[in-house]
Amino acid sequence: MDVMPLLLLVAGSAAIAAAGRRVPVPAPLLLVASGLALSYVPGVPDYTLDPHVVLPLILPPLLYTAATDSSYLDLRAQVRPVALLSVGYVLFATFVVGCAAYLIVPGLPLTAALVLGAVVAPPDAVAATAVARRVGLPSRITTILQGESLVNDATAITAYKVALAAAVGEGATWAGGIGEFLIAAFGGVGVGLVLMVPIHWLRTHVREPLLQNTLSLLIPFVAYAAAEQVHASGVLAVVVVALHLGHRAWEVDFATRLQEEAVWKMVAFVLESAVFALIGLQLPVVLKGLGEYEGTQAAWYALAVFLVVVAARFVWSYPATFLPRLLSARVREREENPTWKQPFVIAWAGMRGVVSLAIAFSIPLTVHSGEPFPERNLVLFLTFTTVIGTLVVQGVTLPPLIRLLKFPPRDVQAETLAEANAQAQASRVAEERLDGLLTDERNTLPAPLADRLRTVLERRRNAVWERLGQANPVTGESVDDTYRRLSREMIGVEREVFVRLRDGRYIDDEMLRTLLRRLDLEEAAAYRETA
Repeated sequence: MDVMPLLLLVAGSAAIAAAGRRVPVPAPLLLVASGLALSYVPGVPDYTLDPHVVLPLILPPLLYTAATDSSYLDLRAQVRPVALLSVGYVLFATFVVGCAAYLIVPGLPLTAALVLGAVVAPPDAVAATAVARRVGLPSRITTILQGESLVNDATAITAYKVALAAAVGEGATWAGGIGEFLIAAFGGVGVGLVLMVPIHWLRTHVREPLLQNTLSLLIPFVAYAAAEQVHASGVLAVVVVALHLGHRAWEVDFATRLQEEAVWKMVAFVLESAVFALIGLQLPVVLKGLGEYEGTQAAWYALAVFLVVVAARFVWSYPATFLPRLLSARVREREENPTWKQPFVIAWAGMRGVVSLAIAFSIPLTVHSGEPFPERNLVLFLTFTTVIGTLVVQGVTLPPLIRLLKFPPRDVQAETLAEANAQAQASRVAEERLDGLLTDERNTLPAPLADRLRTVLERRRNAVWERLGQANPVTGESVDDTYRRLSREMIGVEREVFVRLRDGRYIDDEMLRTLLRRLDLEEAAAYRETA
């Protein structure tokens, strides 16, 4: 087995994604464009998206990391708009795009057109939220897009299976399709509910961080496989488990949380980078199979389908936003009144991605009669052009569009004030607890150490308030920033001394690693992540 193409894909996509952080173009778009450009460079290996790899091996960890980073409480508060998009819109888009493709492309059977509709219906689980985070969308819109992307793949995959059964002559019916959808949906949620409790119990009772992280890496694959084994939705099973674990992550040991965060950031970075690069690299594969269609003719079909996909999301988004408010007084009371801007951005953020391509590549070559699947190569081509079109056109224009619409910026002052109040309450309770513990003779400490515990509490309490205070007139830093910088300078000097002592053979490498880890933990305590 030649592993060089895989190594080149991972290394190359990671390098391009890293470069994307230094340019104004979102990394997903840069990766797709690079993949398109590299696909025709001589010597670049042929990469074909294998649905048997993408769906069970790449999709679960991406869904897991996205769901654990999501807020269960925020998603629950937005369950209605999320459900309308992740279920209602996907089914609507499947029907509308399928019927439009049937009318646009001569000779394309309605069943095959509905397969195309199901394939291109779900917006990508990564692309929209990646762009949304970068451009600073309001939190409600970001939550809705995240929630939609977590669930819509399950709806699309089920719709695809029903449409495919009709296309290959398995006699699918509307009643059968609805039944399969309900089984997949409730079965996936059920599997997730069954798994989440024992998995969380394991996470809180296994004390070794390395074992914890091994378990963490296995969780999405176990949940997905268990659900698929009983013909339920693996996507929903992964999402349910991940939301529960993310909501209760505070119950896990701190060392596990620190390691787990670093591990999953690396996994998500590698997979997301490789996935978007793979999308661009599919161009030669798709064009090679296009065959009988002339370039101009196929391009017109692609443009028409792309426009229908974009228009269908607008047609759904506005009624889905405003009709519930017109029909329900409870919705009007509980939710703020949206303007035309929110559904416009949600509609324009409907970028397609690797799941659509993976599903398209899973279309069988033949139907039950042994005949070739009708217009399979054209369906692949139209899926590819829709994915590329939405990523490039909508992905490039979304950031300037959001700036043009002038959404109100985040109230950083209010957020910092809320953080400071929360920290003050926590520090006050902790100080009371410390005073009570120190009155017990079993907890007797020398005065300097007891004072040090109180100083740490005071430092944590004051640090947030200092961010609200005046900046240093010379450096522009807050008091907190200056403290962190000086702390880092001192730690850096200590590191240099330890290394010199090791080089002079006064201490060995094992002791050096112990001392450096102690400094690393102190620096981590002094510096919190700001990205």
